[in-house]
Amino acid sequence: KRGECMGRPNYLDQVRERIDTANPGAVFIPSDFFDIAEAVKINMCLNRLKESGELIFVMRGVFAKPRYSSLLQKNVPPYSDDIAKAIARNFGWTIIPCGDTALNVLGLSTQVPATWLYISDGPYKKYQVDGITLQFKHTDNKNEIIEVTYKTALVVQALKALGKDSVTDDHIMHLSSKLTQDEKAIMLTESQRVTAWVYEIIKKICAEVHQ
Repeated sequence: KRGECMGRPNYLDQVRERIDTANPGAVFIPSDFFDIAEAVKINMCLNRLKESGELIFVMRGVFAKPRYSSLLQKNVPPYSDDIAKAIARNFGWTIIPCGDTALNVLGLSTQVPATWLYISDGPYKKYQVDGITLQFKHTDNKNEIIEVTYKTALVVQALKALGKDSVTDDHIMHLSSKLTQDEKAIMLTESQRVTAWVYEIIKKICAEVHQ
């Protein structure tokens, strides 16, 4: 409040308030706060919050709210998928998990990938963060990334990772349970332009929309 008395809004308090309302492990980039103040001031605020321990430094331009694990009795890094999304947000890329990463994100596999792999409309990039590799592969296939919602794109990538002959009824039931009726209706429309066998399975996942 003291800054406001001097005729200046207190940017630090505004940034802190936004971080306080976020979930533990939430990942931030400076532009997430550009509605509060310009880049120079926001970077100063983020560095202050890093020094006070209210934020942890993940990589250049990426910060996270500490996430405490009662099991491990210590702070643990943010989720790799959240870091990947923050990097994409920073550069204005659209990204979708693919391969084993898509299976992990949707709960179809409990195996944590050593490399978190994404298709992207940005350039080919690879980052090392806390012993984890984040890899972004450029794709020109706009049908699978740009012109569909995130949920549709994610399911398409998961099905492609499983493979045409390896998708079971259990997989179909699991994916169906992850989607709302609205998401299924949207997915049925959006996925008409994807690979034919993938679309046939999506019709099964979304079957009860028609009932």
